[in-house]
Amino acid sequence: MGISSEQLRTWLRSTFTGWQKPTSHPVDNSGEGAESLIGFVLAAAIVGGLTGLVAATFRLLLDDAADWRNSLASWAHGTWWGLLIVVVVCASCAAIAAAMVRRIEPHAEGSGIPRVEALVAGRTEPSRMRILPVKYAGGLLAIGSGLALGREGPSVQMGGSIAVLVARITRRSRADMQVLAAGGAAAGLATAFNAPIAGGVFVLEELVKRFDPRTTVATLIASASGFAASYPFFHSHTDFHMEDLHEPHMINAGWVLIVGVVAGLLGVLYNKAIMVGLHTADTSRWPAELRAACVGIVVGITVWSAPELAGAGDNLTQKALLGQGTILAVLGILAFRFLLGVASYAALTPGGLFAPMLVLGADIGLIVGLISHHLAPHSAPDAGALALIGMGAFFTATVQAPVTGLVLAIELTGTTNQLPPMIGGCATALLVAMALRSRPIYDLLTERTAARSAPPSAVRR
Repeated sequence: MGISSEQLRTWLRSTFTGWQKPTSHPVDNSGEGAESLIGFVLAAAIVGGLTGLVAATFRLLLDDAADWRNSLASWAHGTWWGLLIVVVVCASCAAIAAAMVRRIEPHAEGSGIPRVEALVAGRTEPSRMRILPVKYAGGLLAIGSGLALGREGPSVQMGGSIAVLVARITRRSRADMQVLAAGGAAAGLATAFNAPIAGGVFVLEELVKRFDPRTTVATLIASASGFAASYPFFHSHTDFHMEDLHEPHMINAGWVLIVGVVAGLLGVLYNKAIMVGLHTADTSRWPAELRAACVGIVVGITVWSAPELAGAGDNLTQKALLGQGTILAVLGILAFRFLLGVASYAALTPGGLFAPMLVLGADIGLIVGLISHHLAPHSAPDAGALALIGMGAFFTATVQAPVTGLVLAIELTGTTNQLPPMIGGCATALLVAMALRSRPIYDLLTERTAARSAPPSAVRR
């Protein structure tokens, strides 16, 4: 029996937009028809692919900006006028990024993950499309100039914005838009860190906080599509290299617990410091551009005097994972990056928290590892192994997403033989954070985002 043109048009509309049986709830096996479910899956793949391309170019340009920043520092080093030029450039870039956020799109400030989380939870309205260019250009200026911010937050928010655009074009329901935004977030994180599994797990564990089949399928498809789209740019190499590590032994369990406890304590302190910094920025009478410029001045001095301490900090994480450094030097780096990370995020320019957190966690583990080698040189664990454990443990303490912390650390390094102590370190850090009643950083930031997005009348009530 033949198919009429009207039936074909109806099927195509159903497949790509869900018009055949419009509902107010997401597509699942008890909702719309299979044709519309296919369309939803295709939409998730499109969201992932587009996000992968955008996030990949964003990452490549940030790499170029870091090379340019280091070249500028090398050229200007050793002269007072060189210092002046570097400071002016860094302060100007930070101020312009803050101005773009304040004057064009306030929703582009900060990480962007809290706004996507609020959108997925239905606590805020979808952002306008101009958030994409502001987040992209503002992130390049802020992170590229050397602020201690990461690329993953902007990549996640750009993925969520692309999902909103695709949902509107294909006329998906509001509920479908929310799930597609989760998929876009997964694709953004997958591309930012070359970690497709961690991208999906983070969204399910932290953003949506559920593993229902339909959301899981959409998230994993978008994450895989984003990874595939970025593959020609980065292939499948891990972000960090590690030397061969010894197999873990129970004799070193005490050092692992110490890493977990210290990471838990500093993770709680980090969350409090971030929120205090944001509160200070929110209540300050100084213009956002001036505050960002002040942070940029500090960054400029850092770029001129010690360029390896500026920026997202991937180079510092790599050195820690290789076990390189002395106790006092790494302590100094840890303290400086802690303060610079808080100040950079309080500047309210586009930029994420992931990469700076990885630096802090790796340095915590490295310090414990170096101390262990000083006290027990013949039985101490690999310092690089403790740095890896610290990276996952600190992330777990701040975000309170232990599965994501474990998967992310494994995907970033390609190291699996340290999984048992990593689990112990992450569990210890999580217990410390819970015992101190610390809340996940993204929950705190999401509440701040929702409160700032609410109408004044709602806030007064």
